[in-house]
Amino acid sequence: MRTALNKVRGLGSAKNGTGHFWKQRITAIANIPLTIGFLLIIFCATGLNYNENVELLNNPIVSIGMILTMLSFTYHMRLGMQTIIEDYIHKELLKISMLILNYLFSSFVMVASIYSILKINFGG
Repeated sequence: MRTALNKVRGLGSAKNGTGHFWKQRITAIANIPLTIGFLLIIFCATGLNYNENVELLNNPIVSIGMILTMLSFTYHMRLGMQTIIEDYIHKELLKISMLILNYLFSSFVMVASIYSILKINFGG
């Protein structure tokens, strides 16, 4: 027998709702200056030829900014899609499958983006 008070204690059924909420908000705030920097880099790269773009990305500040942007964007994307999947997919097997695919896809995008930036930065 569980009392009503015992049922509502804690953070909810998953016991981690508050942490997920704050991670989404922190990455959203971090994405604001990162997006501005990303757009500035894209604006500067417009009209440059291939070698000039490679030279631009060889700048450590630009490369680190791009890597931070990709880390923050993909993590924020994963958190947002996780929330959507958990809220709107009700069949348990489908939900688990979608959560796994979400994790794998966002991880792939993150690794591929960072690999591309590092490959340009270190030559090759």
